[in-house]
Amino acid sequence: QVQLVESGGGLVQPGGSLRLSCAASGFIFRLYGMDWYRQAPGKQRELVARISSGGSTNYLDSVKGRFTISRDNTNRTVYLQMNSLKVEDTAVYFCRTYVGTMDYWGQGTQVTVSP
Repeated sequence: QVQLVESGGGLVQPGGSLRLSCAASGFIFRLYGMDWYRQAPGKQRELVARISSGGSTNYLDSVKGRFTISRDNTNRTVYLQMNSLKVEDTAVYFCRTYVGTMDYWGQGTQVTVSP
């Protein structure tokens, strides 16, 4: 079965950095694109970054130049490096992929940016 497990969240001050990881299993990882989403309490879930099977990337405008998505196909892991963090980046961050017609999500990891 498909499983996605996020880690690396925590509490940081504005301007700080975090690196999120998503460990994947249950599918041929190298053949699928991977996404990072985030959701703050009471707000819509939004796409933060996307990486294709070939390594092409796309980003939410507000994180361009600060966040970097990458993947390690050998270790079946996708990463989100977050630099210059802002208070408005506070949210639960989720890893996502789809296989066939099904969406799959990790459990989420909390990122809190506070003075």
